[in-house]
Amino acid sequence: MRPAAAEQGVTSGPRPFTIPAPSTTLHGPPAMIRFETTLGSFTVELFEKEAPISAKNFLDYAEAGHFDGTVFHRVIPGFVIQGGGMTADMRQRETRAPIRNEADNGLKNRRGTLSMARTNDPHSATSQFFVNLVDNASLDPGRGGAGYAVFGCVTEGMDVVDKIAAVKTGSKGGHQDVPVTPVEVKSAKRVEQAG
Repeated sequence: MRPAAAEQGVTSGPRPFTIPAPSTTLHGPPAMIRFETTLGSFTVELFEKEAPISAKNFLDYAEAGHFDGTVFHRVIPGFVIQGGGMTADMRQRETRAPIRNEADNGLKNRRGTLSMARTNDPHSATSQFFVNLVDNASLDPGRGGAGYAVFGCVTEGMDVVDKIAAVKTGSKGGHQDVPVTPVEVKSAKRVEQAG
């Protein structure tokens, strides 16, 4: 069960963060994933009803242990933190086939939401995801762009996400905005909703 403060908005870090209303599923409570990182822990809820393909894809990767040992390889304060596919030496993990873009699901890229990262091909998302640090309307579908599919939100530990967003970054392995000291995902496991 979500804390009462969640209904009114939770302030974590320098910017306000409001937890969206709980998602409902046909099979009980929504799937929750707990990320244990080198900078702390945060929990995400998956929007299985609104983004069934993306949520199942993410859950399958988490349950397979894919995210364990990956890093947040792209950190841009005031924008996003991105992870889910690279190791500390900037090697890409092997992935399954790309999924269909579900950005037209009505969910917006708001602070604390998770979205599927992809290339310029709208249907190229595999395991990489990002957490929005601010409301990013430019990532929503519209004006000829396909948008980025929102499929979940941080329900606990947004202060840890903000801590990740504040690390010093540089260039590494042909990539920019890479944390100088890697922020590793020690584990990403399904957890039961508190209550």
